[in-house]
Formats: sequence, structure tokens, C-alpha cells
Amino acid sequence: MKGTVYRSTGSWYEVKGTDGAMYSCRIKGKFRLQGIKSTNPVAVGDRVEFEIEKKGDEEIGIINEIEERDNYIVRKSVNLSKQTHIIAANVDQVFLIVTLNNPPTFTSFIDRFLVSAAAYQIPVILLFNKVDTYNDDQDEVVLDPETGEEMLAMTELDQVRILMQLYKSVDYECIAISAATGKNIDLVKEKMLGKTSMFAGHSGAGKSTTANAIQPGLELKTKAISLQHKQGQHTTTFAEMFDLEFDARIIDTPGIKGFGVVDLEKEEIGGYFPEIFELSQSCKFHNCLHLEEPKCAVKEAVETGEIYLSRYESYVQIVNGDEDNYRADKYTTP
Repeated sequence: MKGTVYRSTGSWYEVKGTDGAMYSCRIKGKFRLQGIKSTNPVAVGDRVEFEIEKKGDEEIGIINEIEERDNYIVRKSVNLSKQTHIIAANVDQVFLIVTLNNPPTFTSFIDRFLVSAAAYQIPVILLFNKVDTYNDDQDEVVLDPETGEEMLAMTELDQVRILMQLYKSVDYECIAISAATGKNIDLVKEKMLGKTSMFAGHSGAGKSTTANAIQPGLELKTKAISLQHKQGQHTTTFAEMFDLEFDARIIDTPGIKGFGVVDLEKEEIGGYFPEIFELSQSCKFHNCLHLEEPKCAVKEAVETGEIYLSRYESYVQIVNGDEDNYRADKYTTP
């Protein structure tokens, strides 16, 4: 029988068969002996073939084949640096949930995710969540660090607008939402029609809350932000796909603290930054990595502000394989 993996808990998989029924399945041992470097050879979204075996009164599905994937989202395994973890497969689009604070989503994390998705030709829409909680009060006066003169402090909503403009400028769709109030949730639902969409982001950013707002009966588990560390608490511990009531499927994923880019050569990374790829044609050397090379059009564009500094810094970190420091990166405003 053929089916699609809807849930993965590590050793067991819930598979929806072509007959519409759900089956609890395990994988044949051979999958673990084929040199697969991934910690999970079978991922949510995989199309598989399985057979039913009876063990006493119990029926167990045995997955014996994985069909070729259209695409997948992969990152470095958290504890096993030489292995990868496939988050989901056969995805039509990803909604990356971004929050300014509680918890903060740094530009370096966003850029790494976008690069990985682009490498596997998966469209990403950025959802800037919790906009109902950000202040827009400009009464606070601070000193301009360059002139020393008094100036109005940038509000939280100003910061969100700047981040949205940053990613819109490189052709990513950005939507300001509030899962709590329902702001623009209908627009997100329109984008999901007829598609399998994955929701990703840090723990506490609002993935499950957004999914619950899209379909209230879904009742995915949510938790409050840790007040001590301003970080989300893990509520989704495994990936799971759900059929929605309006011809759409959603994949809810565990919160991601860091996102290590895998399987990309240094020379191809610039191709996944649209603004860098466009200007690289004007560099003196055709194989320019935009690091120390002379007459580099990309570095000149960074100096003039044509390319956002935060984007260039993300690019350099990925090219240099800087896996240890990027999580502590901060927003760089234009």
C-alpha cells in the first residue's frame, strides 16, 4: 500500500494510506544500513510504500520504500554535527514565523533558513508575528550616537517595518500578523489553499498558536514564553502534518534554536542571496567569494548601503562555516 507520512516520533511513523486510514508503521532495518547520514531516514511528508504485518492481535505497518522526494528542508543535527536532520519533505511552501522579541528572531537565523530553502527550491513567506504586542510610542528620547543630539527612540513597530522592508527588498513576501488577534490570518489561509505548508521558527514564536488561529479546532499545544530567558519553551517535540478543513495541509515542526546550513559549496552560497548574485556579475573575478578579493562589486555595494550589512554578514558567516557564533548575532539596522 502507498501512503504519506503524517507524524514522526523517531522510531514510529503515522502513515495515511491511500484508503484514508491511518497506520502505525516502523521502517525496515535496511534503511539504517544504507549509509544515510540523516538522523531520520523517513520524514513527515514522505510518500512511502508499506505493508501490513500481524503480530498477534496487533497490525503493524512496515515501510519498505520511500518514493523520490520533490524537495526537503534539512539542517545540521543539534547534537551530531556530522549528521543532518530532515525537518519535512515534499513541501509546497514554508511560513517562517519571525518575532522581534519574546523570543528574538535574529537576521542571521532568517538568512540561513532562507538559503537552505532556496537551495531546495522551496518558497518561503515571512510571517512577522505578535505585532499586536509591539509598542509604537515615540515619546522616549535618546541621544544620537553620532551627533550626541536628542532624538526619538525607534519604536518596536518601526523595527518590524525595517525588517520587513529589508526582506521585501530582496523579493521575499512578508506579512505582519497576530495569531492572538487574528490580524491577516485570512490572508495566510488564502496562501495555503491547495498546498502543503510547513510552519517553522523558534520555540515560542507562535507556530502552534498561528496554526490554531487558522483552524481553531486543531488545538495544537502552546506554552508561554519563559520570562527569565525570553525564550520559547518547546511544545512541539516532533513534526506532524494535519489536513485542514479548507483544502490545505499544515506541517507543524519543533522549535528551532539554530539552523546549520548543510551540503552547500562556498562558491554556490552567493547564488542563494538574490542581491549578491545579481551584483556578482560585476566583480572583477568571475569566481569572487566577496571576502578579500579586490574590485568586488558586492563589497562596494555593502559600503554604499545598496546591500544590507546584516545580509552580507550572514553570507560571510555561512561561507566561513561559522556555526558557533551566529546564534548570538544581532539585528543590523540599515
